[in-house]
Amino acid sequence: MLGGWALASLVLLVAGWSAIMARALPDADDSMRLLEVRDWLAGQSWFDVAQHRLNGGNFPMHWSRLVDVPLAAMIVGLRPVLGAALAEHVAVVVVPLLTLLAALALIASLARRLGGDALVIPAMLMAGLTIPLTFQLSPLRIDHHGWQIVFALLAARALIARPGVQSGLLTGAALATLLTISLEGLPIAAALCGVAALAWVVQPQRGAMLRTLMLTLAGGATLLQAATRGPGFWQPACDALAPAWLAVLGVAAAGVVVAVAVARFGLIARLVALGIAGLAAGATVLTLAPGCLAGPFATLPPLVYQVWYLSVLEGRPAWEQEPVWAAATLALPLAGLIGAALGWRSATGDARQRWAMFALLLLAATLIAVAVSRAGATANALAAPAAAVWLARLLAKARSLSRPVPRVVATLATLALAAPGTLAATALHAVPRGAAPKTQLSHRPSCTSTGDMRVLGTLPPGIVFAPIDLTPALLLDTPHRAVAGGYHRNAAAMARVITGFLAPPGQAQAAILATRSDYLAVCPGMQEMIAYRDRAPDGLWARLERGERFAWLRPVPVRGPALVWRVIHPLREGGSAR
Repeated sequence: MLGGWALASLVLLVAGWSAIMARALPDADDSMRLLEVRDWLAGQSWFDVAQHRLNGGNFPMHWSRLVDVPLAAMIVGLRPVLGAALAEHVAVVVVPLLTLLAALALIASLARRLGGDALVIPAMLMAGLTIPLTFQLSPLRIDHHGWQIVFALLAARALIARPGVQSGLLTGAALATLLTISLEGLPIAAALCGVAALAWVVQPQRGAMLRTLMLTLAGGATLLQAATRGPGFWQPACDALAPAWLAVLGVAAAGVVVAVAVARFGLIARLVALGIAGLAAGATVLTLAPGCLAGPFATLPPLVYQVWYLSVLEGRPAWEQEPVWAAATLALPLAGLIGAALGWRSATGDARQRWAMFALLLLAATLIAVAVSRAGATANALAAPAAAVWLARLLAKARSLSRPVPRVVATLATLALAAPGTLAATALHAVPRGAAPKTQLSHRPSCTSTGDMRVLGTLPPGIVFAPIDLTPALLLDTPHRAVAGGYHRNAAAMARVITGFLAPPGQAQAAILATRSDYLAVCPGMQEMIAYRDRAPDGLWARLERGERFAWLRPVPVRGPALVWRVIHPLREGGSAR
């Protein structure tokens, strides 16, 4: 297993070497995560995860400190030896690789539990070749998605362990941690609990495991809420664990305890008891937090919803993705479902029950991935041990050929099938399609990465009116403050930024001046700026890109492709506006 991890790590390091050397974090959330760790180590409270360099200091966040701990621990440990900057650089490379190690170890353990040692190597091979999974576990990818995958795998492994109090404790603790890290894990957590409950219906001797799971989940989530939120424990929220969600978990746990107590009355009684527990949990949500049923994005202003939310494709369903990406995401889970059916069919006794549970869980994970694209990484991780069934069988048949040349050819062809997502995406990409409408690129030299905004660090510190997607990297790499990043709790600040770039110059000026910004800075050619220009051809950014000038924006020369203007405030600087 360690050899497989070392090989996968080497491949990821080589593939991402240029980005690693430049410390070009792959996503705005990764920049914000490192910034959050840096602020915590600089003295910001453990309980305070707000970003105080945005929106005049009022920019609450819903993130969890748990993900900050491994990064902070490595940075603190390495700082005396490497210095602060290099310690950060090493941490953002090493921590994701350690997350990869944990994920691969759990995938190997799942494969061994389901089908013995013969499945371990094929499962790790398939996991290492699936792009949606390896992207979330690559160097520099330090946001919470990798840890979500690890704790979902841990819960799945405990679910198919020998049923008892110990497996219930481990499953419940893993799910409590998963939900504390992000409430995005709620669907897969519900699926795991549902599979455990159905297994108990069929096998009432699993009652101790189910009861322990639910009590540990409810209790562990409450303890972690207290440990990570502190004074904010009672603050209501739809996008993170909060009192209403904890109450739902508590009611569900109490309902399961009662259900287990009536197990002796037969299968129908168990089903009815579980149904009552589910209805009670649902009624708790309706009573305490009915607005949460619409999701955390339901209250976004129309402008923010249309311009920002609908462009965040990772939160959208599979049918709204590019077909190539949808194929890459769903091919391995579908192959895993076939493998799980084969494994169930050929197994007997307890092994067959494990395969049935795992197949149900994988089906749920696949459906979740269809509904929300970012869940595809977890579905792929869970699919690898199941898909390994047919890969192992094909490899065995290839190796059984007596003649050397056919054996080698068959083996290589079978190994190519270890990456069904890549094969499906490649095949789909090769299918001729009508020409897609071309989006004209920027008229200005284009930025190649958010790192092009680092030149702003040479300017006197101030407030920068910058695109939403660029702001986290700007805060990370410069001493400036800014207006908004892409985080839904701060919809009003996002609306101001979007308005500033889309509105006609007069309205844009009012929006920008209201933020007290000192600079306006953009990266031409980046997708957000192209979207603004295409959406509003007469808006401020489209006109600036065409070369128009306005008296209230004074160009500031900087190196590279980034464009910067000094914002002239008439009352502050005696300027005039056009």
